[in-house]
Amino acid sequence: MPLIPPGPLSRVVLLVAGAIPLVSPAAGAQAASEAPSAGDAGPRSWSSQHVGTFHGTEVRYTATAGETFFRDADGAPEAALFSIAYVADGVEDPSSRPVTFLWNGGPGSASVWLHMGVFGPKRVDVPSDARDDGGPPYRMLDNPGAFLDVSDVVFIDPVGTGFSRTLGEGEKSDHYGVTQDARSVARFIRQWISENNRWNSPKFIGGESYGTTRSAAVVRELESRWDDVSLNGIILISAILDFSIENHAPGNELPNLMHLPTMAATAHYHGMAGSGTSVADWVREARTFALNDYAHALLQGDRLSDEERVRVRTGLARLTGLSEAYLDRTGLRLTPGRFQKELLRERGLTVGRLDSRYTGVDADEAGERTDADPSFYGIDGAYTATLNTWLRDGLGVDMGAQQYSIIGGLGGPWDWELPGMSHYTNVAQWIGRAMRENSGLHVFVAAGYYDFATPFFAAEYSLDRVGADHDRVTWAYYEAGHMMYVHHPSLAKLQRDVRDFLIDALED
Repeated sequence: MPLIPPGPLSRVVLLVAGAIPLVSPAAGAQAASEAPSAGDAGPRSWSSQHVGTFHGTEVRYTATAGETFFRDADGAPEAALFSIAYVADGVEDPSSRPVTFLWNGGPGSASVWLHMGVFGPKRVDVPSDARDDGGPPYRMLDNPGAFLDVSDVVFIDPVGTGFSRTLGEGEKSDHYGVTQDARSVARFIRQWISENNRWNSPKFIGGESYGTTRSAAVVRELESRWDDVSLNGIILISAILDFSIENHAPGNELPNLMHLPTMAATAHYHGMAGSGTSVADWVREARTFALNDYAHALLQGDRLSDEERVRVRTGLARLTGLSEAYLDRTGLRLTPGRFQKELLRERGLTVGRLDSRYTGVDADEAGERTDADPSFYGIDGAYTATLNTWLRDGLGVDMGAQQYSIIGGLGGPWDWELPGMSHYTNVAQWIGRAMRENSGLHVFVAAGYYDFATPFFAAEYSLDRVGADHDRVTWAYYEAGHMMYVHHPSLAKLQRDVRDFLIDALED
């Protein structure tokens, strides 16, 4: 989930099937009693056995939650990376069983969202219709749509998130950056497949939001060395690869173009535009308008003729549901923040950033900016409570007084500089290169129509210009937002789509 865009002008936003334990949480913890306790020097780990039914197939599996230590040349621990692995039992040939490594974004977010929202053996039940999740207790359900019938899954909390942290003489700067973080995660993957004898297993990686940025950087770290870890697929959920779309500096027209189809979809959802038209058709019309009339007008700048200005203003009003008078005052340029505040102003409501189906009420209805994002505070309590409950009661994890940092736990600056790129962050090129150099690599992209944090049109733009093999890129769209899985129909579709992608990639 959550995305913290780079740059001083960026707004900071912090931001599978049922498992029935065969042993009690306490028994599971006791079974791993040989693992070092919280007061010992070594990594801590807890294992327990479970059984669940996924896509109609019963799977017995071992859940292992614990730390992996990174050590320096002298063997001293530098960092502890926490992960949760669900691995099928009774597989005679490990190379026949795929393994998928997943993480969330931020940077600074733990893997709670993909874990408890869509791909873990349990999931949290939040309202599907964009209502607030309210107060506890929250429901935690079996998750029969998870893909554990076709792949093992390892949820990774990068250093600075979850229980993961630096140790001893370890420096946060060794992990806090696009490249540094990717090296850290790739190092964990190499250690995990070595310790679990999975070098020849089919492998997938994936992430959400900044986690897609991380995915592009990790594939570079895995496949660009002399000891390559080749991948079968990359799963990109709510992708952000080219950060130029987040820079709303005067003169950069790209963000205005990239967000327009999301604005049109949002206006359609709230009954402000596109009546009688499906959201997919309305979005298609907005794409066409953005690439043609709107782009032509913005690129002319002050030289835009009065006649064309009127025509474009009328088109914008029709697509976005905003008045022509308001659009005239904005110079035909719409930032997401202004749109979220303006669209439903007459109703006294704002719309969400992560998911514009959600609405909120601000203290100041006349303001320019929203007080907070209703699509984040509308779900965070439920995810926090159920993840901590599952860790302690379901997996037997006892980290003592150590706090699990779900979001914003970095406590240090993030290095956005990339090798050979000094102006802005764009990692899409690394996916294009990986596809050119690995003929077996497939990419899946999931996008929500109502996502302002990582708009779907921007993801299309990013991957359309990096030399990728589009025959091996699968796109899927959902009538929801950034975490499309909070919408129950989209959850079911995403689970089917990802499972089908894994199977199809292996059959290619």
